[in-house]
Amino acid sequence: MGNRTQLARYKKLLSFIDIHFKEDINIPQIEEVCHYSYRNINRIFEALHNETIGKYVKRLRLEKAAQYLSYSEMGVSEIAYEVGFEDRAAFSKAFKNKYQLSPANFRKTQSSIREELQSTLVPPEQEGREELEFEIAYLDDFTYLFLEYRGLQEDMSANDKVWEDLYEYGNKKGIISEAPIFMLEIRDDEEISDSIHCRYNFALLLENKPDFEAEGLFRIKEHKQQKYARFTHVGAPESSIEFYRKIYAYWMQDVGLELQDLPSLEFYPNYAENLPEEELQTEIYIPVV
Repeated sequence: MGNRTQLARYKKLLSFIDIHFKEDINIPQIEEVCHYSYRNINRIFEALHNETIGKYVKRLRLEKAAQYLSYSEMGVSEIAYEVGFEDRAAFSKAFKNKYQLSPANFRKTQSSIREELQSTLVPPEQEGREELEFEIAYLDDFTYLFLEYRGLQEDMSANDKVWEDLYEYGNKKGIISEAPIFMLEIRDDEEISDSIHCRYNFALLLENKPDFEAEGLFRIKEHKQQKYARFTHVGAPESSIEFYRKIYAYWMQDVGLELQDLPSLEFYPNYAENLPEEELQTEIYIPVV
């Protein structure tokens, strides 16, 4: 997309949908946000996402419902209403079409998966295990520049390319400090979302409010103060996937805090020190109430 006006309007619409997808988004709202006819912006959106605006919104709602079924005790009707379905029957039908399971059976399956994972993490012959180590942390307001990536987090070559693009753009804008802070904002769950749709925001924290408009597919966002459970993973970045599974497998037993419906964050305190992979640290911030 070479037209800067088109791109700016697309980014504005994308940010609007990401915030309001659980609400009743109608065509006049979309046209007001992007200043295009729905027909035209829908064509642009489909070209970039391989799905229409309507299908994008519906998928986000169902994937969010799957997260609630997996990690909360909310009832099915409550979840249906929370993600934007006014009718439980319509929600259950749409959910089953996507996941081939009813919401209730999906929840049972996720519970069984966690139990099986727990038995794998702690074999029967072992008497016990070490509890998850974490601490409560608060992150204050900050501003960050980011580039969205859709795919698998374990695809290291693709990940490295996004980091390179982010660094080069930050360097071009003169916003790379002597000790830059890079962050990964995890928007989706790879256990729930299709790999081609999993969203990750590769981000650079900004010391000051920017005096420029982000170009291309780069965007700028505000983080509001939030409470987190902070974990530290030591080892190669790709091995963090198993660490995440362990966290969620034992969340109720070891953490017991209610999850907040916000993205998890990753920070990398010693990646710039040229350490061997087994010594690298990843600070994982999981939002809690």
